[in-house]
Amino acid sequence: MTPFDYTRASSEQDAVTRARDAGARYLGAGTNFVDLMREGVETADKLVDVTGLSRRIEPTEDGGLLIGAAASNTAVAEHAAIRSRYPALARAILSGASTQIRNMATVGGNILQRTRCTYFLDVEGARCNKRQPGQGCDALEGFNRGHGILGVSSACIATHPSDMCVALAAFDAVVHLVGENGRRRLPLVDLHRLPGDRPHLETVLQPGELITAVELPSQTGNIRSAYRKVRDRASYAFALVSVAALLEVAEGRIANLRIALGGVAPKPWRAREAEAALIGAVPEQSAFVAAADLALSEARTRSGNAFKPELARRTIVAVLSDLAGAGR
Repeated sequence: MTPFDYTRASSEQDAVTRARDAGARYLGAGTNFVDLMREGVETADKLVDVTGLSRRIEPTEDGGLLIGAAASNTAVAEHAAIRSRYPALARAILSGASTQIRNMATVGGNILQRTRCTYFLDVEGARCNKRQPGQGCDALEGFNRGHGILGVSSACIATHPSDMCVALAAFDAVVHLVGENGRRRLPLVDLHRLPGDRPHLETVLQPGELITAVELPSQTGNIRSAYRKVRDRASYAFALVSVAALLEVAEGRIANLRIALGGVAPKPWRAREAEAALIGAVPEQSAFVAAADLALSEARTRSGNAFKPELARRTIVAVLSDLAGAGR
């Protein structure tokens, strides 16, 4: 591992100031970033530790919740308000990693974790445009069972690995940021970039910009939510397909609906066409099947992941059917 300097931020503004140096990077728990440094995928001349910053989980004025970026995944999953009002988020976090990792991993770090594509991690033996722009992508014709089918490009088909982010996308979460140019708020679904021909650019964060919190909007009405993850094994595996959904039925028709997919795209994927098609519809299986078809209509598969569109369709229909049945 390359030697680096370590410093600990005392405040958000102090963190931004310390991160001005060339080669500086923010450090949360390091459950992903430090591993990547060991493997030579990531480098840093200076690590700015931000784990001492906000870990609060508190109500907002409009009835939502504000979660500090340094809050642990365990603290979020076990929080009473999360479990009662945002259960899909708790379920997603619990399905995402071992207890030991959840106890350490932070919300901000989870959002910014990088792909687990084996070619991205293979510094010595594989070509990867995300790791080294212009090098090529060995996943295109290689082992791509776990790779993306939506939002991918000829330069990269890697998926975003976070379970938590899929649920946050479904809840219309907003990310709070601070940087040299001040503070701003950004919908989580707009934070991550699609690869296009520049897959090494993964987010729209400005240099030195820090995630300080995640805001969950208030949930009104009789909204039910669920998260389902399909994976190769039951313990500690990344999603082949995952679905987070929110559903509200009023007077026998769908009044509110959000669907987010994981394991299929380079970012948490909102199925907006499917959502729009179902608003005002009777919550029945035929409508869910048609909406799932819309959600996967632009899927682009490779040799190893041709099964994913059908798996995603079936999972969407199953999740929505369960939510509709529970609401009757």
